Amino acid sequence: ALTVRFITRRFIGDYDPTLEMIYRHVAVIDGEMVHFEILDTAGQEDSLQIEEKIKWGDGFAVVYSVTDRCSFDEVMRLCFLINHLHASPKRSGTSEQPPVVIVGNKKDLQFDRMVSTEDGENLSKALKIPFYEIS
Repeated sequence: ALTVRFITRRFIGDYDPTLEMIYRHVAVIDGEMVHFEILDTAGQEDSLQIEEKIKWGDGFAVVYSVTDRCSFDEVMRLCFLINHLHASPKRSGTSEQPPVVIVGNKKDLQFDRMVSTEDGENLSKALKIPFYEIS
């Protein structure tokens, strides 16, 4: 739903989070045309699948739900995996790290919240990765 909102500027209430999709989008950012190819994972991958998807990406939004503590608990593992796989000189001949952000989603669901904003901010500071909470 987050990806579709970015591309279409519309919110979809009915969304199947188990479907994996690749979206293509062109946007003007800082006056330049940027071509996006966004892999919206289903989040159900085994270790080998997720490693291949991380190798495919050039930038990452690691998204968790503030209403699901288990999804938050995966953030650190995924960020370390991104760092490890992209630090390998075999990948592109460079050890430059890709841009990564941590995104806490569903911040409007305050009564169902299981992860505090402070938890997200603390993880962000520890990993030195930008953090946003959105709805």
